[in-house]
Amino acid sequence: MNERPLAVVTGASAGIGRELSRVLAREGFDLVLVARREGQLEELAEELSSSYAATSTIAAVDLAEPGAADAVVTAAPRPIDVLVNNAGFGGLGRFASRARADDMRMVTVNVAALTDLTKLVLPTMVQRGRGRVLNVASTAAFQPGPFMAVYYASKAYVLSLSEALAEELSGTGVTVTCLCPGPTESEFHQIAGTDSQPLTSSALTMSATSVAEAGYRAMMRGKMVEVPGLHNKIGAQSTRFAPRRVVLKIVRRLHPADD
Repeated sequence: MNERPLAVVTGASAGIGRELSRVLAREGFDLVLVARREGQLEELAEELSSSYAATSTIAAVDLAEPGAADAVVTAAPRPIDVLVNNAGFGGLGRFASRARADDMRMVTVNVAALTDLTKLVLPTMVQRGRGRVLNVASTAAFQPGPFMAVYYASKAYVLSLSEALAEELSGTGVTVTCLCPGPTESEFHQIAGTDSQPLTSSALTMSATSVAEAGYRAMMRGKMVEVPGLHNKIGAQSTRFAPRRVVLKIVRRLHPADD
């Protein structure tokens, strides 16, 4: 009997990560579920087992801690076929006023942990001649973000890294896809403090399920960048051609800061 392929999903306890885990289980993958909240991971693992006969390994890991990426890879019971770098968070406020520890933690999770996990997993994928990486960025990756400066910059890094690796890996059998959703129904905005902002209170906000389905389809096609939702596609492309100063002013109005 052939083993099911194995997928690692970070930030699997909620939002897009949880929905991607469900999609992967439905499509025949076993999972390594990664997040800090062990209870939520256990509940998800039980659901995936009963609904899709998927076997899940729980890795209750804080990706901001040293050695986190090694702990995730060590938890994998066999070679990893799919790596989903979904974990990340944002924060609202003036750069000069935000807590240093909060912004450095953001850089560690959004940038360093993603890079380290990819660095650890890719060589084996290349050696085997197959594998897929899905990096979850944001439409924030396409322009700077006043009052969410570190978050926007971190997602620009994810997009740039993903596009570069996708080209480097051409012809190897390994693909890298960058998923760039716009505002999505999840706990992200509550944690970031942006749940009442103009951008995130729009009727165009997408469900985490629809974003996950789009990301999975793009990854399996080996597509380099996926921006789900026509309105998000238009917005992402328009920022590439509009004058930079104009873009900055528009984004500033989307994230008004009082402090």
